[in-house]
Amino acid sequence: MIKMLDRLLLFLYSIAIGAASIFAIYAVSGAASVSRLRDWISYLREVPSAQGTVIGISVILFLISLRFFIVSIRRSGSSAPSINQRTDFGDIRISVETVENLTLKAASRTRGVKDLKARVRVAESGLQILIRAFIDGEGAIPVLSEEIQRTVSQQVEEATGIPVAEVSVFIANVTQAPTTFKSRVE
Repeated sequence: MIKMLDRLLLFLYSIAIGAASIFAIYAVSGAASVSRLRDWISYLREVPSAQGTVIGISVILFLISLRFFIVSIRRSGSSAPSINQRTDFGDIRISVETVENLTLKAASRTRGVKDLKARVRVAESGLQILIRAFIDGEGAIPVLSEEIQRTVSQQVEEATGIPVAEVSVFIANVTQAPTTFKSRVE
């Protein structure tokens, strides 16, 4: 939700900065006379509703600028998403990418699996792992899926010490084995 709000604010901010840039180009290029600009500025000062509108828009643009400044500073110091554990000896941080690679390594040991992708989410109950696989189609899909689930769950828990709450397997497709043709020489 916050990312969507930031994207909306960035969109509005870009439009406002673009309009201000066009106005600046218009004013400096000589297309507008100095007297016309003075008349426009004095109009804004004299009419309370116009003055309030300009002040309101300026405050909103300043707040959006402040928000983007804070977000840019905060994100620059952050690191890759990780799973944190505290032990008697200190803290352990394991990146989510490491767990995904462990998942791929464990799942690839299953016979019949050809291409894999993995996603790991951290939940209160443990790790939620989603595996997308292509298979060769030689064996039963339910048996193959259960074997992947069992292998991944055991190996990830053993390697990381983090409980695996769920391993979901999505069989995306069956790969076709390349056919080999014997060349015939006449």
